[in-house]
Amino acid sequence: MAPGAVHSRAIRLYLRVLRRAGTGEEVSATIEAVRGMRDVLPVAQRQARAAQRTLEATFEAYGYEPIDLPIIESRELYLRKLGEELAGKVYEFNFGGRDLALRPEWTASVLRAYVAHLQDQPLPLRLSYSGPVFRYERPQRNTYRQFTQVGVEIVGGPSPRADAEALALACAGLDAVGVTGYRVLMGHVGVARELLAQFDLTERTRDTLVWSLERIRKEGAAAARAHLHERAGEPPLDLPPGLDEEQARVWLLRTLQAMEIDLSTGTRSLEQVVARLLRKLRRSEERAGIERALEVLERLVAIQGPASRALPALAALLEEQGLRARALDEVRAILALVAAHGIESDRIELDFGLGRGLHYYTGLIFEIADGSGAQLCGGGRYDDLVAALGGQKEAPAVGFAYGLERVVAAVNAPAPPRRPLALVAPVADEDYAYAQEVARRLREHGLAANVDVRGRTLTRNLSDAARRGARYVAIVGLEERTSRSFIWRDLERHDERRVSLDALGDL
Repeated sequence: MAPGAVHSRAIRLYLRVLRRAGTGEEVSATIEAVRGMRDVLPVAQRQARAAQRTLEATFEAYGYEPIDLPIIESRELYLRKLGEELAGKVYEFNFGGRDLALRPEWTASVLRAYVAHLQDQPLPLRLSYSGPVFRYERPQRNTYRQFTQVGVEIVGGPSPRADAEALALACAGLDAVGVTGYRVLMGHVGVARELLAQFDLTERTRDTLVWSLERIRKEGAAAARAHLHERAGEPPLDLPPGLDEEQARVWLLRTLQAMEIDLSTGTRSLEQVVARLLRKLRRSEERAGIERALEVLERLVAIQGPASRALPALAALLEEQGLRARALDEVRAILALVAAHGIESDRIELDFGLGRGLHYYTGLIFEIADGSGAQLCGGGRYDDLVAALGGQKEAPAVGFAYGLERVVAAVNAPAPPRRPLALVAPVADEDYAYAQEVARRLREHGLAANVDVRGRTLTRNLSDAARRGARYVAIVGLEERTSRSFIWRDLERHDERRVSLDALGDL
């Protein structure tokens, strides 16, 4: 089945499911969600298709193989690694007892397909894709609830060379479609992780802090602190110092039993209750470490600008913390390799507060914005995702995706011209079959051609052709059928002549 048919069928299924889901407010919410999507009319579609074909041709020139995947996936595939902000925008529903979702991005789906079908292929595996994604968010300028992502993934490509290739390819695609004046923002999640490793924090807390980098920059440390401690109330216990996780679990269980607290009620198992209490106790225990970490991260997210300024500032922060970060060496290597791809250094700014809201990034992270600041493209490295999705062995991976609609808006070019259109006008019903033969020959000659199906008069056909922007009208009647010719009227040059069907080179 063609991809378009799959997409249409999936959308119809989704709407049918939602119609069954409820009444009143639920149905109103469903209608509002669908209304937030956009109809793409012919001129805009020609613009989008032209840009998409150019991007896909660029990927092909770099040796990437196209892949197409369903737009409906398991809900769990996305909610595991998307992050809170994007997870809240997923169109999700239940059908046949399964929790499903409309695809909000491609990376997780591509790697699911890799794990299911392609693990026997030689690495690195270069895959490209294009197709619709869905996010329930407020529509605004060039931002829609259904939009098109066009992108690539390099599975099995380690840093720094694969990182540099991905970033350079993202720039090459924009150059090919004619976007000028764009700016690359480049960061590295590993820098924050290496800084946080020095503090006595749980892995969960470190992860939350890394995912809060952009929150810290936009709203300050207080917002990240509130996010960490948003669960109300502190447990009325303190852990004895020096316990590891298993010792703390046993101690807490025995303490609760000694206090004769009944943990058998509710929906959570005993192990789940104890684990949750332990997390709360650990958060209380590590509060001082969190405060020190937030101080360091506030300074980290402030480091942004050209490499000549940002790299020394980062090196100074790491030296002050007594660290030699591997991520810093990786950033330097990526910059050198991107230059080898021919990307000018003044296009790139470093930004160590970049987060992008996705939880699967492990290394390089980048965005590309146009001159107005609108994001055109984003991507990064996610070395843990293959294993998290059940891969036989770990595989490093990196990729990026364009938002096609934003790329088209940034180009701001007129729609590409259509093929010159010819309307074939049979004079009588008896001429219709011959008119179809004329139309076929015109198409073989490189023109677009259609045949009047409404049985209009020649005068009405000439008027209709002008309204539709047709360049030519081919008139066929009894004489033309007999001589295997047609009257060729050029509406732009206002002339006409008889043309032999066997001599179309004279057109």
